[in-house]
Amino acid sequence: MDKQLQPSPVKAAIGRFVFKLLGNWQIEGRPPAVSKYVIIVAHHTSNWDFIVGIAVKLILGLKLQFFAKHSLFFWPLGVLMRSFGGVPIKRDESINRVDASIDQIKKADEFVLVITPEGTRSKVERWKTGFYHIAKGAEIPIIPVAFDFANKKVIFGAPLPITDNKEHDIKEMHRFFLPYKPRHPELACNGPFETH
Repeated sequence: MDKQLQPSPVKAAIGRFVFKLLGNWQIEGRPPAVSKYVIIVAHHTSNWDFIVGIAVKLILGLKLQFFAKHSLFFWPLGVLMRSFGGVPIKRDESINRVDASIDQIKKADEFVLVITPEGTRSKVERWKTGFYHIAKGAEIPIIPVAFDFANKKVIFGAPLPITDNKEHDIKEMHRFFLPYKPRHPELACNGPFETH
């Protein structure tokens, strides 16, 4: 069994119960059988994305980490966030989050980082590309995961190609998510598509 997938029967049952409450969601595809990768989740338009994502984590037994603004880590929510893999960040800090993440990933035996490229639930016209630089710098794959609210499915895609043409790569990565409907489609980043 992949070391990254270690489901607890109790936690998996909780995750499946959450899926049932949300309308019988299903998981399509599987995470890769490697110990390090970056998951990108799009389109991120609702707080419900977090609930669906935690259910997936519980069902599959995924050990993962995600960045969230430090203001969410107040007691007792902070304890819960950290237990799910949350890492608090202050957006005004001078620390280079990309370089720090690359260093942390290279030192670890196992590391799965989840990032929402929009960086917010609000409408944006472009993705933030820190995830791309992290994956490229750490030499690990990028796995797209779409939350399709129209069909109540979580879709794991195949690893996305990383070349020397960032603009092309990002546009191709974005293309994966276009067929899937987020909870609030009007907030989805559908273009004109630019990166920064």
